[in-house]
Amino acid sequence: MTTTAPSGTASADLSVDAAFCRLLCGSFARIVGGLLVPASLPEAQAAAWLYREAPFCLLAHDTGDDPKFIYGNMAVQRCFEYGWEELTRLPSRLSAEQPDRAERQRLLEMVLRQGYISDYQGIRVARSGRRFRIEGATVWELRDADGLRHGQAAMFRSWRDL
Repeated sequence: MTTTAPSGTASADLSVDAAFCRLLCGSFARIVGGLLVPASLPEAQAAAWLYREAPFCLLAHDTGDDPKFIYGNMAVQRCFEYGWEELTRLPSRLSAEQPDRAERQRLLEMVLRQGYISDYQGIRVARSGRRFRIEGATVWELRDADGLRHGQAAMFRSWRDL
């Protein structure tokens, strides 16, 4: 599965893509040891539920030199104030203000080494400039069943404006 697009183009629409949903859920289960979607939910409905109805923020970026977001569910779009098209063209580093980017980069390098971290908190910035703190985030390596790295993903349930 390809999760990045050729240089200079927007990524494929992965919002309700079943294969990408399996990558998100499978990597979370293998690396973190949990479920992103309710076990009772039929697989055919999982991608739409994760994108439209999940009661948590979920986003992912690719493996580029300057990683770009390739996924952000509706909860993330509300939190960061970006629609799908804008979000999936955004370098993920821009989700943090300049002074906070070094700390964010250390976090991502730690995730790369360890596979995941949980209970992360950090300051992020919305499209409008509104600053907020994400709390209780889990950040993990987005790897398929063969171990191929597709990027990193993050899930958080709470945030508060600063």
